[in-house]
Amino acid sequence: MIRLAAACIIICLVCGCSKSGGSSNGKTNPTDTAFSGGGDVSWVTQMESQNLLFYNTQGVQQDLFALLKGLGMNAIRLRVWVNPADGWCGTADLLAKARRATAAGMRVLIDFHYSDTWADPGHQAKPAAWASLATADLIDTLGSYTRHVLDTLKAAGITPDWVQVGNEVSNGMLWPDGEASLNMNNFAAMVTSGYNAVKAVFPGCKVIVHMANGYDNATYRWLFDGLKTGGASWDVIGMSLYPSTSNYPTLDSQCVANMRDMATRYGKEIMICEVGMEEDAPGSTEAFLRDIIARTKSVSGGLGVFYWEPECYNNFQGYGLGAFGNNGQPTAALNAFQQ
Repeated sequence: MIRLAAACIIICLVCGCSKSGGSSNGKTNPTDTAFSGGGDVSWVTQMESQNLLFYNTQGVQQDLFALLKGLGMNAIRLRVWVNPADGWCGTADLLAKARRATAAGMRVLIDFHYSDTWADPGHQAKPAAWASLATADLIDTLGSYTRHVLDTLKAAGITPDWVQVGNEVSNGMLWPDGEASLNMNNFAAMVTSGYNAVKAVFPGCKVIVHMANGYDNATYRWLFDGLKTGGASWDVIGMSLYPSTSNYPTLDSQCVANMRDMATRYGKEIMICEVGMEEDAPGSTEAFLRDIIARTKSVSGGLGVFYWEPECYNNFQGYGLGAFGNNGQPTAALNAFQQ
């Protein structure tokens, strides 16, 4: 089994970077202890409600958070929706999961979708309760809602390390008002409203702006140039990456080039907020994860890698990129998080 540190050295030699030298923005690389390997397990409570339970590799039933920690993960990502129809991923459900993550001694990343349902590059629908708001009121409401959710966590003794203001906002959020290709300045104001809300509750928390397709340097430059021109504030550039078993070496190389460019161009840290690959190819998925973790570590300011819904099995929600088998046990893919 190749150790991550050795893999990172090999990649640095191939790519021409220096693991110890840092980049032109003057930041140093994170230590292994600072690096976060984690998972977005936002479906866990919904799965448990359907009696989909989790087992370690010996077949013993175990709490998912403790199980993942035992596999080497040290952080949990959780999404939150404004008024979801069934309650899952609403504020109360978020709180229940965040309590469990904190009790397990894991870092927490909160992912605001600013919608009642999925937000992604093709869907950025306003919450129904916000639909008729004027743009200025929409921006203010985004901030007050963010503060409310974070105040709820704070009252429960939960302090997140990172907060995403928006999910995969490759063309903005809260469309059409915040659709970046139509009005970048509105989107920049929304990001800043979320940023200010986070800092008002948790001054030390790092704010992430997260986009899809971490290999797409042109779109990243376009969006973050626009945010910078619009006066937006953020701390971390977040990325998603969903390759296939055949193209992951190519996409990983493109992604690390984009990470380095983002770190140098904007002087920000980098987080891979979502990754996933075929559930039925655990060996290839492990190889992919080892590669992208090592490459992220090689980037100055590379903070971590999060697997999206690794606990999924039994075709839950039709999702095929989990990292558990239909016996409810983790596959070899998650061996990559052992550090």
